[in-house]
Parts: sequence; structure tokens; C-alpha cells
Amino acid sequence: MLLPTPRGPFTASLFEHLRRPPHTFDAPPVPDVEDEDLQLALFACYELHYRGFADVDEEWEWEPSLLAVRKALERRFEDGLARVVPRPSPPPGVPMRRALADLVAADEGPRLSAFLARQADLEQFREFVAHRSIYHLKEADPHTWGIPRLSGAPKAALVEIQADEYGGGRAERMHSELFRTTLRELGMDDSYGAYLERVPAITLAISNTMSLFGLHRRHLGALLGHLAAFEMTSSAPNHLYSLGLRRLGGDEAARRFYDEHVQADAVHEQIAAHDMCGGFVRQHPSRAGEVLYGAACALTLDRLFAEHVLDRWQRGISSLRETELMAGSR
Repeated sequence: MLLPTPRGPFTASLFEHLRRPPHTFDAPPVPDVEDEDLQLALFACYELHYRGFADVDEEWEWEPSLLAVRKALERRFEDGLARVVPRPSPPPGVPMRRALADLVAADEGPRLSAFLARQADLEQFREFVAHRSIYHLKEADPHTWGIPRLSGAPKAALVEIQADEYGGGRAERMHSELFRTTLRELGMDDSYGAYLERVPAITLAISNTMSLFGLHRRHLGALLGHLAAFEMTSSAPNHLYSLGLRRLGGDEAARRFYDEHVQADAVHEQIAAHDMCGGFVRQHPSRAGEVLYGAACALTLDRLFAEHVLDRWQRGISSLRETELMAGSR
């Protein structure tokens, strides 16, 4: 993957530096960065901790001046999250599993999955898959950063979930590989980061939230709560995604990614809520609020994403950043 096209003056300046050998530099003021510019800049900084960019020297990953820029971007991003995501208070005497279930049950966001199951056309389904490719092609990686920061039962629970995400040691069953099959079956580009140019800020914000929580030990509780909400809201939507894809002519291979999540995540949600998050809060009672906040971030951003997509489709325009046929499709 190469550095994408800048989306404003901040990423234009940042990417100009990143294409050169590592060096000390001063970035433009972060408070002035618009959302598309901010999210792409933060995504690029985080991506250096994943697979990186072919045109960026690997030594940039730990360059102190770039870390200072990332810290300023993160502060702006965290302030934005705090404004749009109310911080839940842990209900006294309520087990974490029940508190998470109540939080999920109270979510009243638009049901994008129902639209995809019953109404979406093939181009719209491809758009949805393009959005999701930003995370699904590295599925599980952000949450795996939590493993070395845990101990005891919560650690074992997270390892159990992640082992399934990585296919139980079988490369062809890794969820990221199953998603690549879905992309190919839909005639889309299955290469890592292929649709980065196309996705809007809200899609990048979903990925950036996971990376933010995963990379910072202080956000460990939020990382676990985020994963729990992710698992607890997965089975039913993935069943609907599979139904929609079958309605549009998708065969078993195209639908396997979604069908796998219907089964796996029905088990994962119990492990995540009770063993992982519940065990973590039993070890660290004062961090219950962090767990619920991470879950609330996952739910809120998914709602904002669904609102963006459905609003665009209802107006007859693409939910991606261009209206023409997806670049990179075959």
C-alpha cells in the first residue's frame, strides 16, 4: 500500500515528510485540521504500526517528532469522541455482563443490516464491503494488542476469541482471508488498503478508535469493552448480510465470511462479556467505566456510520468519496 492522496493541508504536509528519510520536523497546528484531514493523518500514523506503506521508511514508526504529531492528533480525536459518546456510569451492583447487555439493548441506531438484507442493490453491497475492508483485512489485529497487558482469566478469554479470529492456526480460515474471498467473489480488489482512497472520515474513525485503544495501555478497559460490543452486535447483522448477499446472487464462498461470524460471534459474545470484561472488572473494579465507555464508542461510531451510508443511499448518491464506479474493481 502506498500513501494515499492527501485530504487537506495537514496530510499534504505530513505525507511530504513521510516520503523522505526520517527526520525531525514541526507539523502544522492540529486544532485547525478538518475531519477528513484529521482522520486520514491519524490513520497513516497508526498504519505504521501495522503493515506500513511501501513509500515510507520503516524507521518512521518510532521517530519522536512523528510520535509527537500523533499525540496531538490523538488528543484532538479523543476530545471529539468525548463530545459524541456519553460516558456511561457503571450501575451499582450490576455484573459487567448485564451492564454491557443493557448498553447494547439501548442502542437505537438505524439498521443498515436490514437494508442490505432486503433492499440494497449489488453496487450498494459492494460499497458496504469497500468500507468494511479497511478493518476486515486486518481483522482482530488492534484488539490483539490487549493480550500482553492482561493476566489470568481475562487474558485467556481474549486469546480464545482471537484464536478463532485467526482461524485456529489455519491460514485459509482466518477471518481476514475469508473476507478477501468475499471481495474477490464480488469482483473487487482484495489487496490490503485497496479502498483507502474511497472511504470517508467516519470509516477511518472506526478503525482509528480501535488503534487508539489498542496502542495505549491506559485504554485497556476501553479496548476490551469495544471488543465486547463488537462481538455482542455481530451475529444477527452478519446473518442479514449473508441473506442480502444470497439475494443478490452471492454463492456459498462469497457468504462464508458472514456465515462464519453468525456462529463464532454467538459464542464470542458470551466469552467477551462474562469472562473477558467481567473478569477484568473483577480484577480492576475501578475500571468498569472504561469498559462501558469502549463499548459505547463502538456502538456510537457504528450508528454514525450507518446514518452516513443510509443518508447517502436515500439521496441516490454513493456513500464512498466518489460517485463513479469503484476504482480497483474488476
